[in-house]
Amino acid sequence: MQWEIVIGLEVHTQLSTQSKIFSGSSTAFGAEPNTQASAVDIALPGVLPVLNRGAVERAIQLGLAINANISRRSVFARKNYFYPDLPKGYQISQMELPVVEGGHLTIQVGDTEKTIRITRAHLEEDAGKSVHGGGAGGYGGPGGYGVAMAYGSSFTGIDLNRAGTPLLEIVSEPDMRSAAEAVAYAKTLHNLVVWLGICDGNMQEGSFRCDVNVSVRKFGEPLGTRREIKNLNSFKFMQQAIDYEVQWQIDTLEDGGKIQQATILFNPDTGETHAMRSKEDAHDYRYFPDPDLLPLVISEEWIARTRATMPELPAVMRERFVSQYAISAYDAGILTSSKAMASYFEEVVAAVGGEAKICANWMMGELSAALNRAELTIGNSPVSSSQLAMLVTRITDGTLSGKLAKEVFEALWQVEGEVDEIIEARGLKQVSDSGAIEAVVAQILADNPNQVAEYRAGKEKMLGYLIGQAMKAMKGKANPQQLNEVLLRMLG
Repeated sequence: MQWEIVIGLEVHTQLSTQSKIFSGSSTAFGAEPNTQASAVDIALPGVLPVLNRGAVERAIQLGLAINANISRRSVFARKNYFYPDLPKGYQISQMELPVVEGGHLTIQVGDTEKTIRITRAHLEEDAGKSVHGGGAGGYGGPGGYGVAMAYGSSFTGIDLNRAGTPLLEIVSEPDMRSAAEAVAYAKTLHNLVVWLGICDGNMQEGSFRCDVNVSVRKFGEPLGTRREIKNLNSFKFMQQAIDYEVQWQIDTLEDGGKIQQATILFNPDTGETHAMRSKEDAHDYRYFPDPDLLPLVISEEWIARTRATMPELPAVMRERFVSQYAISAYDAGILTSSKAMASYFEEVVAAVGGEAKICANWMMGELSAALNRAELTIGNSPVSSSQLAMLVTRITDGTLSGKLAKEVFEALWQVEGEVDEIIEARGLKQVSDSGAIEAVVAQILADNPNQVAEYRAGKEKMLGYLIGQAMKAMKGKANPQQLNEVLLRMLG
C-alpha cells in the first residue's frame, strides 16, 4: 500500500529587536530569571501595551522577501488559554488579519527545485518558560526562579523573562512531501531571516523554533488527520522526528487504528514522538480583538522605506554570481548559503582580481572541509578572506602547486603565519626553472630505461609513473604543467 506524506511547518522566529513587542523590557538572552519581565509583560492592572515599531518593520522585510502581500491594516487579538508560564492568561497574537499574507519560498532538494507556498506570517508575543528540575533548594538562592511549585523533591520553575519577546510566526501550506523537503524548507527560511538580519537564528537559544504538522494519506485521497510536533530546535531532530512520526502513523493505520489530532513532542534520546495533549482548534482559544491595541496601519511610504533598506536577497545574488563570476548554479547556491559565506567569496575574488572558479573551489573544498571538521562557521574561520586570496594568488602566479598549497593552507589554519612567510619558512616555493626541471627529468629517464621503453612502445600509463618519480625527486615542488611538458618533449 502506497502512502503520501503531507507536511506543513509553523516557524516561530524571534525578532532581533532589543526590546519586547509591547514593552521596553530587554530581550537579551541569559539574564537572571524574572529580571526582564515588566508590569506590561505580565499584564498587571492599569498597564497598556505599546507596539514595537522595529518588530513591524522586520515583519515587512520578511513579507517583501517572500513576495507576499503586506496587509495595509492588521489587527491584534487575545488568544485565551491557561498555562503556568502565560501570566496574562492570554497571548497577544494575530488571527483574522495577519501582517503578512501569502508568499512563497523556493527550496532545493538534491537536483530538484520546488516552491513552497506560505499561508501567512503574523506578529505575536512569546510566553514565559517552565523549567523542571529536582533536588532540595533547586529553585532558591542566586540564579533561582522567582516562582516555583514544589512537589516533594522535584520542582517547576517559571521564568518570565521571555514573556513578551516579539515573534513572527511563519505558517506554510502543507506542500512538503518528505522529511528532506521539510528540512530544506526550514534551512532555507532560517538562512533568509538571518540574511535579512531580522533574527539571529540561534536555535539553541530558541530564536528559531519549528512546529511540524505531519499526516499521511493514500494517494488521491483527502488530507489525513495531522499531528503537530512541537518546538523542534534542530534540523537533525526535525528529520528524525518526522521519519519516526510518519512510520508510526502508517503502522497505526495499517493495523486498523485511527489517528487522533494531537500535539506531540519528540524525545531525541529515544528517537520517538509521544502525545502531549489533544490538539486545540482555533475556536478553542476564544480569540477576540485586543481592546488595548488599535489596528496596525502600514502605509505605502513605510513599505517603500523598508524595501530601500533591505540587502540583496539570496536568490538575486545567486543569479548575479552565475552571470558575474561565470560559475555554475550549484556553486552559486553553496556560496550564497549564508550572507557571511557570500561576503567571504566576494572579498577573496576582489583581492585576487578574478579567478572566481579557483576561489570557489578552495572555499567549497579545503576551507569548507576544515570548517566542518572543527564545527565552525565561516565567520569564525582561522583563515581570513585576505589570506585565502593570497594563497590563490600564489597558485595562479606559479609560486605554489596545488599540493603545496594544501600544505600552506593547513599551516594557515594552525595560525603559523602569513602565506609568504610559510612558503619561505618551509621552502615550499614551486620550481619553474626549465633548466632545473630538465636536469631532473634527464636523470629519471636514465634511471628508468625499462619504463621509458614501455612508454615508447605504446604503454601510456608509464607516463604517470615517470611524472611521479620526477615529482618525488623534486620533493613535490616542480611546476606540474612544466614538468609534464618537459617530460613529453624529452620522451620524444
